[in-house]
Amino acid sequence: MSYIKAADVLPKEIIDLIQKYIDGEYVYIPRKESNRKAWGENTKGKEMILFRNMEIYEKYTEGMPVGHLSETYYLSPKSIQKIIAKFKLENQ
Repeated sequence: MSYIKAADVLPKEIIDLIQKYIDGEYVYIPRKESNRKAWGENTKGKEMILFRNMEIYEKYTEGMPVGHLSETYYLSPKSIQKIIAKFKLENQ
């Protein structure tokens, strides 16, 4: 996240009003709900995790044990089991 100077984007009256409440402090102004982006929308993270999880499920159905998948993907056995269970539900 980058910062912008309030003086560059806000009218002096608004800056004066904000200074009345918090003088010289940092303030985070959240996005409007309608402008928010879902996790992974800006990067390929969400897509990459889905691809990884599909790969895990495929290898599991081909006979690879949970313990081996856990070591291969650096995830706990419980995480591997959750991924498998999710794909099993979706494929019923």
